[in-house]
Amino acid sequence: MNLSDSDIQTIFLTLKLASTVTLLLLFFATPLAWWLARTKSWLKVPISTIVALPLVLPPTVLGFYVLIAMGPNGFIGGFTQTLGLGTLAFTFWGLVVASMLYSLPFVVQPIQNAIESIGERPLEVAATLGAGPVDRFFTVVLPLAKPGFLTGAVLGFAHTVGEFGIVLMIGGNIPGETRVVSVQIYDHVEALDYAQAHQLSAMMILFSFVILFALYGLGRKSSLLNIFTLKGRGQ
Repeated sequence: MNLSDSDIQTIFLTLKLASTVTLLLLFFATPLAWWLARTKSWLKVPISTIVALPLVLPPTVLGFYVLIAMGPNGFIGGFTQTLGLGTLAFTFWGLVVASMLYSLPFVVQPIQNAIESIGERPLEVAATLGAGPVDRFFTVVLPLAKPGFLTGAVLGFAHTVGEFGIVLMIGGNIPGETRVVSVQIYDHVEALDYAQAHQLSAMMILFSFVILFALYGLGRKSSLLNIFTLKGRGQ
């Protein structure tokens, strides 16, 4: 495999973007998933719908409105300019914000489902033993919902790596700043450089296979652990 310096640069930039987005999403998506899993508020349905919108919206539609919001007259652009940061469009951090919005449901929903599957009983038992809300989260919720967190992290990372439409809308095609692997493949195809496009595409296929293999393996392991746990409780 003979990757150019430009290809290698885009790979590292893509990994940097995906890692940053995943870490930030885990931080912000966890309390949101916790609230959605526990709340009885009427706001749960509309907020769940908003979170899930990126699943059905074309990336260019979401990217267009995020681009407007990041502009000088948008609410994001106005806020960042007030902080002296300028506008985020066509910058790495602009890609981070857009990617977080686009990958949000892939992180929130697995965590939310994992928390909902725990039920009320373990939390009630922990509360009767004197555990506070923070203790209950770290000693009960986090261990029991670990597969959901791992699934969310893997899906968020993989989805960010595979983005194209929204990163092109928000970041354009700036070498070393916003040109990620998917955009680089597009550039190679436009230049009729199919050999380089094939190499990067093959890497993406292999990456996707490994991610799916890991997810299915994680799901199988989780199912086996649940079976053994239930058997142990039945004895």
